[in-house]
Amino acid sequence: MKQKSTFNWVWLVSTGLMVLASFAVGFPPPPAHGQIKLTYANFPPATTFPCVQMERWKTEVEKRTGGKVTVQTFPGGTLLPAKNIFDGVITGTADIGNFAMSYQPGRFLISEAIDQPIGFTSAKTASLALYDLIEKYNAKEFEKVKIITLFTCPPANFMTRTPVKSLKDLKGMELRVGGTQADIIKALGAIPVAMPQSDTPEALQKGVIKGSVSSLEVLKDFNYASYTPDVTMANLFVVSFAVVMNKDKWNSLPEDVKKIFDDTRKEQALWTGKYVDDHVTEAIEWSKKQYSNFQIFEFPANEKTEIPKLVKPLVDAYIKRVTAAGLPGEQIVKDVYALKEKYEKQYK
Repeated sequence: MKQKSTFNWVWLVSTGLMVLASFAVGFPPPPAHGQIKLTYANFPPATTFPCVQMERWKTEVEKRTGGKVTVQTFPGGTLLPAKNIFDGVITGTADIGNFAMSYQPGRFLISEAIDQPIGFTSAKTASLALYDLIEKYNAKEFEKVKIITLFTCPPANFMTRTPVKSLKDLKGMELRVGGTQADIIKALGAIPVAMPQSDTPEALQKGVIKGSVSSLEVLKDFNYASYTPDVTMANLFVVSFAVVMNKDKWNSLPEDVKKIFDDTRKEQALWTGKYVDDHVTEAIEWSKKQYSNFQIFEFPANEKTEIPKLVKPLVDAYIKRVTAAGLPGEQIVKDVYALKEKYEKQYK
């Protein structure tokens, strides 16, 4: 009996040594950190471009990490509402979140420079300018989170129920606009009405407003072309977005995963800008085919040069405000114009 017990012990030790040896000659050891599961909160509907970029990032990360990382996405405010996403990421309600900085005026002072009426002609150039600006100033507004990427929507233009062919056509016209851009619309003579995109179609149908000021992908995404068949190009402003990650969650990631995330940061900004610019082109072509009364106008040449003068006091007010907060306001705006010129030359 004792002999048999000794034999079993020897067999177990021998088997264990053979298993260890097998790993040494090529069988992979189990992953040191195991599966990493992340949650990602977003606020617009799943079909809109901020959520399309979210799904693209999720796919790329899962592929590049070989499945080590999995991301569960929550579009449409199902995990956190729009105004709570940034703080929700800080507290850990979501590991990652995408939000618009303009939803919290005064909190993201450096980012707000990109949202001024600078005249960006594409989301691609504005997204890269935003990325470089935040990198240059190592913006303290993001010190409690890890930035995953940055991007903007395409430039905002006029979508109206009746044609706007000159600035005089805007006088007294009630137009839906995001709250932080109301002063831009006032400076051009129209009456801004702040309301969410979801309420706008009904307001247009009832005549409460006569149009909307927004980037043009909504012509198709929200079928604005059926309510506002007249578009006037002005490239007034863009809206900035950031995708951020909880700091503790970031610090817990293995180095190889951190590198993959960092490698996708500017790539994702460029991808998103190009995607949504192409989507605007698609939305315009779709609108032309769907609605025979769809038209696109431009302001006369003399008014195109007048618009920057009309909105300049708003840029000056921004400089004054951020300078009072201890930031180099004038230099920040100079940098924005320089980045705009750089990237518009590169991607013209």
